[in-house]
Amino acid sequence: MDFVIDSPPPELRQLYHASMVDRMKDKVDKSVFWSKLVGIVMQQGQKDMVNFFDLLLSPASKVLNNWFEGEVLKATLATDAVIGTMAGVNTPGSGYVLLHHIMGETGGQRGVWAYVQGGMGSVSSAISKAALEAGVQIVTNAEVSQIMVDETTGKVQGVGLADGTELHSSVVLSNATPYKTFVDLVPANILPEEFLCAIKTADYSSATTKINVAVDRLPQFNCCKGINPEGGPEHMGTIHIGSESMEEIDLAYKEATGGVSSTRPVIEMTIPSVLDKTISPPGQHVINLFVQYTPYKLSEGSWQDSTVRKSFAERCFSLIDDYAPGFSSSVIGYDMLTPPDLEREFGLTGGNIFHGAMGLDSLFLMRPAKGWSDYRTPVKGLYLCGSGAHPGGGVMGAPGRNAASVVLDDLKTR
Repeated sequence: MDFVIDSPPPELRQLYHASMVDRMKDKVDKSVFWSKLVGIVMQQGQKDMVNFFDLLLSPASKVLNNWFEGEVLKATLATDAVIGTMAGVNTPGSGYVLLHHIMGETGGQRGVWAYVQGGMGSVSSAISKAALEAGVQIVTNAEVSQIMVDETTGKVQGVGLADGTELHSSVVLSNATPYKTFVDLVPANILPEEFLCAIKTADYSSATTKINVAVDRLPQFNCCKGINPEGGPEHMGTIHIGSESMEEIDLAYKEATGGVSSTRPVIEMTIPSVLDKTISPPGQHVINLFVQYTPYKLSEGSWQDSTVRKSFAERCFSLIDDYAPGFSSSVIGYDMLTPPDLEREFGLTGGNIFHGAMGLDSLFLMRPAKGWSDYRTPVKGLYLCGSGAHPGGGVMGAPGRNAASVVLDDLKTR
């Protein structure tokens, strides 16, 4: 699996603009990829490969029912199959989403998550530090309003900023969503109609809301004996609230498909300040709530209505009270990001944290669109390097690294 994730897909597109030598090299590279993949498949054996494809194609409910008996355990694992998606545990292909979330590693340990000291912004800071040391110039607070393209040659020319500044370059990498990149930033009438249609009709739906909460004390859970005001093991991992069976998760999903935010939300809680004392004042804590399901467009009301927002946040806090009495009274303040907020604040089309659905029809050679999975785009010199490209979302950097390797290869042949 690592090999597939860490490699640019062997795109089937014909390189009409390339020289004969480049085309021969391209064919050799594709042959090497498929030969290596076939070798890996042969090593696994037929039974293991059938089980693997069963995992990819099946709904998460089938996979979990095959392996586990306890309803609470199955529901806890099932949240990884639906997190960030507008899908349910019975949705075909949700088994892959489950695999996608648990196949990562931290510190050499498979399936393990970790907190970043100083918050997730520390990851960006570390990347920027390395870039600056390598001589990169970084410009912030510089909104890109357009990707400039020569209409005659179809080649990228750089980017235009919202303040009118033009930055010229023969290579542009976009970490924005495919929709933002090709529909909002690339000028009209530049892209092939078939490609543009695929980008526009891709699934960007989301049912995820993020609530960042400041509290004056740690929640104390009914299921844990004793009180740990300084934090115990129960505060250090992912805490699952409200989903005690897969049926409950499925019901919450079905409500959202009708435009109704879940009556009993599915909540994943983390408390990073238990381990990282740099992100909160002494005696106080930061709690992150990853909540589903909240449809982008409500059948009644609007997320712009402060009353609707407050009502849903209090619904989540009240649910947590059932497991940790007094949680609501510990809340000092909170910031809530619904799907429309995620779209507006971070440019995530539809509020989808993966830059597009992670269904089987949107992966590998199909991501972001059939014929354009190798980070190159119909605009020569423009590359896609974010989660909307293979292998999709997650804190792993694989799309960016793979895209960078493709760019470097292309620069060598110019």
